[in-house]
Amino acid sequence: DPSRQNKKGTVTTVDANGGFNTDVTKNNILRQMQGFMFADAREKFSTLPLNAAQVAINSVAASSKTYAATTGLLALNVPGSLILAEDFGMISNNGLKTVVSATASGVVVSETLADEALPPQFARLTKVGHQFVAGDVVGTVVGGRLILTATAGTFNTFDLTLGEWVYLGGDASSTRLGANFGYARISSIAAKTLSFDDTTFTPVAAAGSGISLRIFFGTVIRNEKLPSLIKRRTYQLERTLGTTSDGDVQAEYLIGAVSNQFTLNIPNSDKLTADFAFIALDSDYRNGSVADPLKLGTHMAAMGEAAINTSSDLFRFKVAIHSAGSNPEGLFGFASDGSIAIDNGATPLKALANLGAIDTATGNFNVTGSVTAYFQTVEAVKAVRENADVGVSAIFAADNSGQIFDIPFVGLGNGRPQVELNQPIMLPIDMNGAECANGYTMLYNHFAYLPDVAMPDV
Repeated sequence: DPSRQNKKGTVTTVDANGGFNTDVTKNNILRQMQGFMFADAREKFSTLPLNAAQVAINSVAASSKTYAATTGLLALNVPGSLILAEDFGMISNNGLKTVVSATASGVVVSETLADEALPPQFARLTKVGHQFVAGDVVGTVVGGRLILTATAGTFNTFDLTLGEWVYLGGDASSTRLGANFGYARISSIAAKTLSFDDTTFTPVAAAGSGISLRIFFGTVIRNEKLPSLIKRRTYQLERTLGTTSDGDVQAEYLIGAVSNQFTLNIPNSDKLTADFAFIALDSDYRNGSVADPLKLGTHMAAMGEAAINTSSDLFRFKVAIHSAGSNPEGLFGFASDGSIAIDNGATPLKALANLGAIDTATGNFNVTGSVTAYFQTVEAVKAVRENADVGVSAIFAADNSGQIFDIPFVGLGNGRPQVELNQPIMLPIDMNGAECANGYTMLYNHFAYLPDVAMPDV
């Protein structure tokens, strides 16, 4: 063409992806972690579960100390169960309660309640722990690891799973086995024994005489090994884009979005934040008018919870070589920053006669991390060179709740000391997760309730 001008092209494909950054609060990432782990949460009993129908609490009776429902409460008929009551209208009906008995239509607790004829819609009860009868549980130490043994009570009725973290002990000294109180990871479960391979305390033998041990547990989300337990979720994300001159709210939609990349940012002296990234099949835009309205759906208000911070809410961030004992010394004492990331390797699948994608393919479940530590000894450098078996865990606790990010089996990289004039020697370490003996790479533990003693500032 002598005029040397281009002709108008044509749209041949659409790439749809997006994401967002959020402060990490008490509850706001729990549901989303199911998507990035490709799994359902392993929940304890709750009247408002993540993946099942709600059991509505119809009333609360002060005279009988009873929470009442039409049906669905029989699972709480285990005397000594500790339940968390939340979002009731009367203050005294909220908080930690101890179960005396239960039927399908009512739960009797030992604490004082107030009459409440019609609790709010999302008022709920969640099983968060158990208190054993006095003297029932003793602690022994074998090979540096704590083993709990019960006489009357049982451990295999709490829906616990291997690799799950629990908190041992309550605020009162009469609910702790001596010095054996803190976070502990389960290595074996039997009816009468419970063993741990990682603890935040050094285990010691404890007879348990007169002690009514309290144990707290929560929701577990981990990547699953069995195909029957692997569940890929898709989401539709809505992002509002301001208003038109007519006052109509505009919005963009990501359709068929798969959770692809998750990054937990652990900065120095700042808020704990998370990045969520999604790969979608297509995108859609609405101008909010009558002819082009926004899509229908339930819009949930923000929870209004305080952000977790890395100064006063971090209980422990530990990188340690596997050992026979359950509380090995960490490879460093202090760190300046860190991160933990998931990458599902999602990619869109394009096909003829389709503008967007027809599906998404996923790669291996990759878990990585990094930490910049203050150099203390050469042990961390040696662990990298020797390809040592290492575990990494980050424990956060605030407002009587907690979250644990655990990568039990890790290979280390980098580890070259950074030496600069007038600066402390720093040690950057890269981490690559691998499948552990229990069949997963990463586990997320969410505690709806923890005692005061479990908080970092105690």
